[in-house]
Amino acid sequence: MADIMKEARSKMDHAVEHAKDEFASIRTGRAHPAMFANIVASAYGQDMPIQQLASIQVVDARMVLISPFDKSTMNAVEKAIRDSDLGVNPASDGNAIRVGLPELTEERRKEYTKLAKQKAEDARVAIRNVRRHAKDSLDKLVKDKEAGEDEVARAEKELETVTKGHTDKVDELLKNKEAELLEV
Repeated sequence: MADIMKEARSKMDHAVEHAKDEFASIRTGRAHPAMFANIVASAYGQDMPIQQLASIQVVDARMVLISPFDKSTMNAVEKAIRDSDLGVNPASDGNAIRVGLPELTEERRKEYTKLAKQKAEDARVAIRNVRRHAKDSLDKLVKDKEAGEDEVARAEKELETVTKGHTDKVDELLKNKEAELLEV
């Protein structure tokens, strides 16, 4: 029974971390390297994340400097950034790529807020699926007479508490992201 709870906690922690990573990749008014986490460029005959092809530095709140490790990948990295959904226009000077971030429009902020809410709901669904799987495993213990009903009832109560804690973390992450997005 402890193994079931430990596994459920671990998977829920992973769902919260995944949500945190997803929120980091949503663009806000400020520049940060995580914005480029999901962008891949075609280089060396395969698709590679641009973090593996270049260093990413935040120069100021609205400017990012991307320096490819190998100058031959410069065009591929620049094209990948231009084609991404960030809505930016990178400029290359031969050695580095400068990405200026325009001010987000109200419409774009609302789009990103909607996207953040969707990602939060996905995380909550993942957490609830883990809870359902753990509850099924606990019910199977009672059915197979490997544990008493009182023991399993206590474990289920603990499972509900753990689930609530994790969904609250996701809600807190969403609240922070929404505040960041709506900040002008």
